[in-house]
Amino acid sequence: MSEAKKIAVVTGAGTGVGRAASLALMNTGFTVVLVGRRLDMLEETAKLGPAGKSLCVTADMTKPDSIAALFDKVKATYGRLDVLFNNAGMGAPAVNFEDLGLEQWQAVVNTNLTGPFLCTQHAFRIMKDQTPRGGRIINNGSISAHAPRPFSAAYTSTKHAITGLTKASNLDGRLYDIAVGQVDIGNAATPMTDRMVNGPGVLQPDGTTKHEPRMDAKAVGDAVAYMAGLPLDANVLTMTVMATKMPFVGRG
Repeated sequence: MSEAKKIAVVTGAGTGVGRAASLALMNTGFTVVLVGRRLDMLEETAKLGPAGKSLCVTADMTKPDSIAALFDKVKATYGRLDVLFNNAGMGAPAVNFEDLGLEQWQAVVNTNLTGPFLCTQHAFRIMKDQTPRGGRIINNGSISAHAPRPFSAAYTSTKHAITGLTKASNLDGRLYDIAVGQVDIGNAATPMTDRMVNGPGVLQPDGTTKHEPRMDAKAVGDAVAYMAGLPLDANVLTMTVMATKMPFVGRG
């Protein structure tokens, strides 16, 4: 099936990486269901892409009923789903490990891990029964799926868990021709990372703060579009897309 007839769902599509991925998919020919909590931001993403290649749907990734309604709408509108990009995520305040509240921890887990789990379940149900059968799911991991920043226990734990979800669902998806992969992103230039280049910068493991290099978020969008465009007999299980000079490889 050509990309012109394929349907993609992108969560967190109103800003940052989600917007970049949505635009890359639309420009490749996919029709993209733009998902997020703020309709105005989704509509802005839609306007930046080709006309008639998107549908804006508000949904809350922390509410199972909202997620179910999203996929019901996708199935009712298009009758199929070819690509899901589980992108929506959040972090907790940067506080000492022992001071992180349970509610703060659970909010991150609900958004970053339980939400993608539920979205993946709904995607499986659609993809295994459609014709042609199968599809692709791409999870937003993070450099934090490999190494933490200081005071990031909740975010880092969920991103490590996303790696487990990617591998488990990729294995279970074989039965239905569903391929699951993960893109681990480091220092993409988005509103969320503006703190890396403003003010004193970001906290380093040695207790200092410094500015960090960033990369254009379009590079991530293009990577997601590449993964999405592969035939289902090929899969990128994990891909790291990062600012070349960010402090990750080596000792900082």
